[in-house]
Amino acid sequence: MPSRRALLAAVLLLPLAVLAQGGSALQDLRLTRADEQRLRLDYSAKLELPRVADEALHKGVPLYFSALAEVQRMRWYWRDATVARSTRSWRLTYQPLTRQYRLSTGGLHQSVETLAEALARMARASGWLLDLREEPAGDARYELRFRLWLDVSQLPGPLQIGLGPGALLDLQQLRELPGSDLLPHAARDAQPPAIRELAPAPTPQPGPPRE
Repeated sequence: MPSRRALLAAVLLLPLAVLAQGGSALQDLRLTRADEQRLRLDYSAKLELPRVADEALHKGVPLYFSALAEVQRMRWYWRDATVARSTRSWRLTYQPLTRQYRLSTGGLHQSVETLAEALARMARASGWLLDLREEPAGDARYELRFRLWLDVSQLPGPLQIGLGPGALLDLQQLRELPGSDLLPHAARDAQPPAIRELAPAPTPQPGPPRE
């Protein structure tokens, strides 16, 4: 019987199409090198608010969402080293007087007409920059961990108690990356080409004996 650790690894390495919960799903996730000191993350998801959370929002309860992007260098002899890490957070509220939704993040506030618009602002990012803590090595192995979730820990206590599995919104992806994907473009272009093994030349056949 497979161990719990093996089963967890198998789940985390499922393709993006399987990483769905309810009506929410992670659709695209890309990590590239931005410049000498940063990586660039792009993601796209479909977010659908669970019914319990939707009812709480429209009764005046603010909802909190978070996103995490982390790149680690894999080490068999010690715990993995964190190469880059960044987080984002949002606060979503409903204004009954104006019938608008207010989305706040990092001191910025936006008001939108529909819940779908508010969720769409969190559901995708282009050019999310992650500061590098060390220069990636071309011959090392790395893991990208991404998570986008509704932070139920910030809801009022009585509401947390009544939450069931259907109230969760938590999309996760763990992806293994070769170090060559994280190198600067100049260094990547300078990588030596792969050596191809040539087929051995045919052995010359002896000709007819000379008279």
